[in-house]
Amino acid sequence: MPGRVGLVTDSTSSLPATLAAQWGITVVPTQIRIGEHVRSEHNVPKDVLVRALQENMDVSTSAPDPAGFQWAYEDLAARGADEIVSVHISSKQSETYEIARRAAAGSRVPVHVVDSGTTGMSLGYAVLAAARVAGAGGGAHRVMDALARRIEGSAELIYVDTLDYLRKGGRIGAAAAMLGSALSLKPLLTMINGQVAPLARALGSERALRKLVDTAVEKANGRTVDIAIEHFGAEARAGTVASRVKARLPAAREITFTEVSSALGVHLGPGTVGITVSPT
Repeated sequence: MPGRVGLVTDSTSSLPATLAAQWGITVVPTQIRIGEHVRSEHNVPKDVLVRALQENMDVSTSAPDPAGFQWAYEDLAARGADEIVSVHISSKQSETYEIARRAAAGSRVPVHVVDSGTTGMSLGYAVLAAARVAGAGGGAHRVMDALARRIEGSAELIYVDTLDYLRKGGRIGAAAAMLGSALSLKPLLTMINGQVAPLARALGSERALRKLVDTAVEKANGRTVDIAIEHFGAEARAGTVASRVKARLPAAREITFTEVSSALGVHLGPGTVGITVSPT
């Protein structure tokens, strides 16, 4: 990797493993606790986690182990990286950014730690854009410019069956105003200024999901975009949403269908479907 910029992110970017490997992106996993057992999210089967949440077991998340960042930076430096860009979930949602900063201070090559202010595939697509620039020989500042452009234009649109999981995890932010809604009103959420925020409400799941698609089309606004359909324990529901998005945005450059990071799934809950709209 001589002369190259190494890329590091965390698993809340929801990057499919094949894409991360293809572009040489190092993904540091968050940690999941079920009862008294704490493991890297990569080592927790999704079906086990979904079942634990549905059964109201004691489930929580924590930021990656600092050693994970130390190893990631050391490994990239050993493979010839001159500089590293390490980009992470919003610091308003997790301590990941601060942990990465502390680890970066001990790196033998410069590490630029970036607070993305977002999460999910808005972060994932930004990291992919940065990796393409790095792969073409771009320096750290060009890589970070690519990150900033993609993050600024991206939108995270999220349907959840209930706000209870966000409330339990303390990540609800401005969306707390929706907590008093009738059970039949389904919330749609987004990310604003690094926090989960209300987007809209609809009567019943079907109307909410159709509104989710309508909003994605509005956000695309005729531009060339990458689209990600993300879900947690809702593959069939997400498949229906994906079909509708493909029919209405046939010119999308790339459509990625993926299961969201388990760490995000813990806070959003089973049944979640998200759409990322990321202008290219």
